Amino acid sequence: MDSDTHRPGTDDPRAGGSGPLAAMLCFDLYAASRSVTSVYRTLLDPLGLTYPQYLVMVLLWRREESPVRAIVDELRLDYNTVSPLLKRLEANGLLERRRRADDERSVTVTLTEEGRALRERARHIPDVIGEAVGIDGAAIVRLQGLLHTLTDSAAAYAARTPSGTARTASGSGS
Repeated sequence: MDSDTHRPGTDDPRAGGSGPLAAMLCFDLYAASRSVTSVYRTLLDPLGLTYPQYLVMVLLWRREESPVRAIVDELRLDYNTVSPLLKRLEANGLLERRRRADDERSVTVTLTEEGRALRERARHIPDVIGEAVGIDGAAIVRLQGLLHTLTDSAAAYAARTPSGTARTASGSGS
């Protein structure tokens, strides 16, 4: 098994599962993401937000306004994915989009009063998520560090590896 894609020591009962997927790090990440997103969904539905929309709002609650490019970069999404999110949030009265006077190509997003007010209704979410994941603050910080390393490493690998040329388990290109 390749340690980059499979969890070592899967014969260890602490590894948490059996079967062919139990040994795959990517499956663990996928399952964890789905589980946490499910908790978010129960918290965000009453606010009329999806998880990606919530992420945009969190960015704006910290900054009040932001160029769309900064939102795209911070969320690690492409413009064609973020633009519909912003349109929906604007249609719901939570933000306004404006073209910059000095650069018509650049759009700035600003919270509305309704968008600011929503922050109060969402204040409980981080605490509920912290409780739901079942690990203490120090473990969360360590996990975030590992996830940042994993994300950065995988993104760098993808950027330097042309599609279809990734190394296979046998070491040859596919």
